[in-house]
Order: sequence, then structure tokens, then C-alpha cells
Amino acid sequence: MIRKFKFLLPLIFAVSLLVSFQTKATTNPKDKALLTILKYVLTQGHYQPQKIDDAFSEKVYNSFLESLDPSKRYFLQSDIDEFSKYRTKIDDQINTEDLSFFFLVYDRLSLRIKESKLLYTTILGETFDFTKDETYDVDYKKTPYPKNRAEKLLIWHKQLKFSTLSRLSDKIITEEDKKKETKNYTVKSFNELEKEARESTLTNMNESLQRIQELTYSDWFSTYINSITEQFDPHTTYFDPSVKKRFDISMAGKLEGIGARLQKKNDYTKVSELISGGPAWKQGELEVGDLILKAGQGSDEPTDLVGMRLDDAIEYIKGKKGTEVRLTVKKIDGTTKVISIIRDVVELDETFVKSTIVKKDNRTFGVINLPKFYIDFDEKNFRNSATDMAKEIERLKKENVEGLVLDLRNNGGGSLQTAIEISGLFINKGPIVQVKYRDRNADVKRDVDARIQWNKPLVVLVNELSASASEIFAAAMQDYGRAVIIGGKQTYGKGTVQSVLDLNKYHNLKEDIGALKMTIQKFYRINGGSTQLEGVYSDIMLPDRYTYMNIGERDLENPLKFDKVPQANYALWNNYENFNEAINNSKKRIANNNYFKLINKNAKWLKKSQDDTLIYLNYDAYKNDLEYHKKESLKYDVIRDYENNLSFTSPIYEKDLIANNNDLAEKRKAWHKNLKKDLYVEEALNVLSELKIKTQYHLVKN
Repeated sequence: MIRKFKFLLPLIFAVSLLVSFQTKATTNPKDKALLTILKYVLTQGHYQPQKIDDAFSEKVYNSFLESLDPSKRYFLQSDIDEFSKYRTKIDDQINTEDLSFFFLVYDRLSLRIKESKLLYTTILGETFDFTKDETYDVDYKKTPYPKNRAEKLLIWHKQLKFSTLSRLSDKIITEEDKKKETKNYTVKSFNELEKEARESTLTNMNESLQRIQELTYSDWFSTYINSITEQFDPHTTYFDPSVKKRFDISMAGKLEGIGARLQKKNDYTKVSELISGGPAWKQGELEVGDLILKAGQGSDEPTDLVGMRLDDAIEYIKGKKGTEVRLTVKKIDGTTKVISIIRDVVELDETFVKSTIVKKDNRTFGVINLPKFYIDFDEKNFRNSATDMAKEIERLKKENVEGLVLDLRNNGGGSLQTAIEISGLFINKGPIVQVKYRDRNADVKRDVDARIQWNKPLVVLVNELSASASEIFAAAMQDYGRAVIIGGKQTYGKGTVQSVLDLNKYHNLKEDIGALKMTIQKFYRINGGSTQLEGVYSDIMLPDRYTYMNIGERDLENPLKFDKVPQANYALWNNYENFNEAINNSKKRIANNNYFKLINKNAKWLKKSQDDTLIYLNYDAYKNDLEYHKKESLKYDVIRDYENNLSFTSPIYEKDLIANNNDLAEKRKAWHKNLKKDLYVEEALNVLSELKIKTQYHLVKN
């Protein structure tokens, strides 16, 4: 293959000479000012400031290069060798407003990007041999930079072959489907489809190159600045003026799209969160941990997102309300699936408190679902989760429910104040959470209302995606001994608070230099432990798909560490007769439950699939690998077929609303149908039904 393309090597060198004198940038005074302002704000205001020294410099160095060339297809090892003289000098450059490292890398990247067109157009002009036994490892951290242009050619060849193979496989399946639908249909030959797949890859590469070339100097400089800010923690981010505008629109809830938060993971766009009430959340097929490989607008040819900058990938995924996006997704089980989502805005009513009445062994219980701790500070009379929760509890009390399951699965948090107020509905007045600024003692946030709205058994259902305010509530209920926490091994682990600072107030230049979202506080439980990184460990751990995966804060780079502060002064609730007994009984049931055993087995297989980074470039081997993952995943379909013997109905107050609102009726019908298949809610109800309240309350001082 190298011999076939050897004429490329001198041509690439010629292009290098041509463009090497064309990309020199000049330093804008605002960029130097931004460096100094950021250093000041981060070291003075961040919760846990980093020492800007040689070790910090090395981390920025590695982060910047990885963000520019994650799949190691642009830079040569000789480039890295040249860059390496700055490996421990970036700290000095920050102090002296020196941008020479940035400009060296920026200019070289511009050169390498221009060289790439000659590479990929030549490679894609030749037929790929998909009978050759060949593999490609997409764990780029283990892959060295190419030593020379011949090695670089091989990397490009494998990456383009993989991209083409994926398209070829899709086209062959489409042809087979057409043959099944129309008996007289003439199936295109393998060679015809291979040529079409290469042409599609070439079109995609041309579009990708155009997008990259449309990026401004400001875009690349922001990448460098964020390589500095992200060393403080993953939630500290610089917004240039244009990004700040998009952020403001997003925070106002006016951004239309699929309702998912995405992050860059190596060369892939990864789903990190589904927004409650959003289109993807309602559609139900997209999951946290999925990798989005392609995005197609309706029936149009999809665009390959692998290797694309996150901002660019998002442009293909978001869009106007009512339009369709078809996402080709690599599921966490290794299978590939096309998911159709109609773009929309987040439906606020889908995030509101809702409840259902459950009949179990001739007893009555309530399940309350809270997707988000919502509040609107701008609307005085707008609903908030605390008042809605209080109303819902009162309504369920009128129906004589004996206990409550509060479902906080996938609740990404929201308002701290509502989390405190909702906690207060279940305990006497007292501390709920501790909030700490840097270099200060923790401030204890309390529930000041002595009234307990619900004094019967309570079980809180969580998972690995229960975050922030959800963790504050769950931790408080656990520390007081007020509720049994049941669900995933541990919650998300986000125990920090961010604030957005307008950086323009630190200078008198005429230009807008953007804003900084910075971590300024940390949450601590009343027992003194932080919810950061560790989250809340469940009293009863239920296996799920994410059991063996790093999910949440633990999957991010440079998260702040877990630590402790002195515990607050609080009194245990201590009104259960059989708290530990109910927990132990549940653990025995789970250990003997065949469905939970199968879920645990599935979770181990999912972890193994996630860790498998080897891709087959031989068509038959690639096809067999896809079929293997599909066949293995089918072994666990029985989990989806599970159905419990419980009956779920809407509370009395809602029945008139349902009778006059077909949309609400359909939503409740769908929810109750899902609850009938929910093994986790069933076990939470088993625990709830066993919990017994002491005849007389008494408090024990902690």
C-alpha cells in the first residue's frame, strides 16, 4: 500500500513548503489580556486553584495536543518533538503573556490539515481490499504519533477504510432489504456498493475539511484557553463571545434539538445526559453512554461525526422543531442502531412531579416521580418542585397510601433550595446540606419548618444518573436514617457549584473577551462527607446496565476529589422498627432473583464490549463481529419482556384531568405500562411494604 502511494510523499512535502509561510498569525492584545485575566480569576476565585507550574504546564500541553488531533492523523512525531520544548514552559508563558507555543502548534496544524486533502482524495480514489485480514485499534491513547509520512499514510488508510466499511455494510443491508420487498429487484454488486461507499466517504471528508477550514482563529484559541481551564476541573470552561450567546440561549431553555447533553470521548460524540422532558428522553431509545457515529437530516445521506469537533457535531444533531434527525448510534452493548428523533423543545410538564397509586397484596402505596428539581426565579407564580411535591403528598394521603417510593432516577438536579425544602417534608427541622466556599467554613443549609408532612415509610430510588440536587436529597435522607436508598451502586457524583463570570469587567479594552464558567463551591453531606465524585452509595444496590462502567463525574477528566468537613449537628430520625432487616431481606431477594442475575451478567458483558477497541477491516470479520454483538444482546431480551403483578392507577384528583385531556391520558397510560415492566420499582415497593414504623417516635442525638 505504501509503495502504491509513494508518489504522494514528495507532493506532501511540496505542499508543506507552500503553506508553511501562509499561516503566521499576529497576537491580538485582547488574547494576551485574556491570559492574564484568566490566571487572576482562576487562582483567586476557583474553589480549588491549581499551582501554575511545570506539572500544570505538562497537563495543558498534553490536553491541547489531544484536543486538536485525538486520532493522531495530523501531527507527525517530528512535530511533537518540536513542540516538546514547550512541555514545561507553558506556565512561564501564561505568566508573561507569551503565546509562542500556541502559534507554533496552530500554524503546524493548519499546514497538516491542508496536506490532508491530497492524502484522503488519493486513498479514496483506489478500491479497498476488504478480503485482507486487517484490524484497527481505536484506543488512540495507546497509539503513537506516526514517525514519518509513510506511517501517517497507513493511519489515514485504515481510518478511511473503516469509515468506508461502515457505509458499505449499511448499503449491503439496504440492498438485501430491497430484494426482500421486491422479488425482481436486481441487487447491486459488492464492487458497485464499495465504489458508492468510497464516494460517500470522500464527500463526507470534503465537507469535514470545509468545516475545519471555516473555523476561525478565535475557535482555535478558545480550544487552547480551555486546555488551561479544564485542568482546574471539568466544569470550569471558557466561553468566547459567540459561545456565550449560545450558552445563554440554552440556559433559557429556548434551544431546539433532541434534548441531550453531549461530550467528546476520544474521536466520538458521546451522550452524557438526557434532558427530562426532551425529545430523546420521550423517544426512549437513546441512552447515556451511546456513541453517535452519524447524523442524517430525515432521509438524506447521513454525515459521519467520528473525528469531528464536538461543536461541529452538535450543529448536525440540533435543528428546528418538527424536523427529523436520524442518528446512527453505537449502543453500549456494541450493536449499531439508527434512531429517529423529531426535534422539539423540552416539554416543561414532563419535568413536573407526578404520582401513581399502587396496589400490592391488598395494600396501597404511592410512587412519586420527580424528573428535576425545578424552579423559575423570574416567574413569581410559576410552579416549583417543592410546592408541587407537598401538594402531591397531601393528595396521596387522602387515598390512604401506607408508604411512598420517590423515584429520582435520571434526575440531573436543579434548584438547591427546592431540594432543601423537599427534604424538609420528611423530617423535623434541621440541617440538610453543607455548602462550602474555598478557604471558609462550610455553611449549613437548614430546613426551618418543624412540620413533617410525611411520617410514614419512605424509599428513594436512584441510579448512576441521579445528580447534584438529587444527591443532596438522597444523602440527607440517608444520613437521617429517614429513607432506604435503593438503586445503582452509587449516584453521579457531582458535588460542585459553578458560576458564570463576565470577564469584561476585568479590563477596559473595547472588545468583548467572553466569560468563564467556574467552580466556586462544593457540597457536603450533613455527616461531613462530600457528594463530589463518590456520590451517594445505595443501601441496597440493584445491578443495572452501568454497574461496571465509569459513569458521571468519575468518567470526566480532572474531577475535584472527595473530601470531608466536620459533620453538622443533627438528630437521627430513628423511627423504623426493622430498617436493617428490610435492607437485608431485599439483598437476599436480589441475590436469588434470576432477572437481576441476568442484568448483572449483561452489565459485565457491556463493560467488556465497551473496553473492546479493536475494529475489523475485513468485511466478513466486520460483519461477523456485528452479528455476534447482535446475537449476544438478544440473550438479554428476556429482561425487556419482564412484567410484574402490580396494578398502577392515577390518583383520584387526576382522573377528571385525564378524562378531558387525551394527551395526558396517553402519557399516563405509557408511564403505567412502563412501571408494569419495571423490576426496580417492584423491588423498591417490596422494601417499602416491609418497613415498619415504631409505635411512638423518639429522637436519638447523633
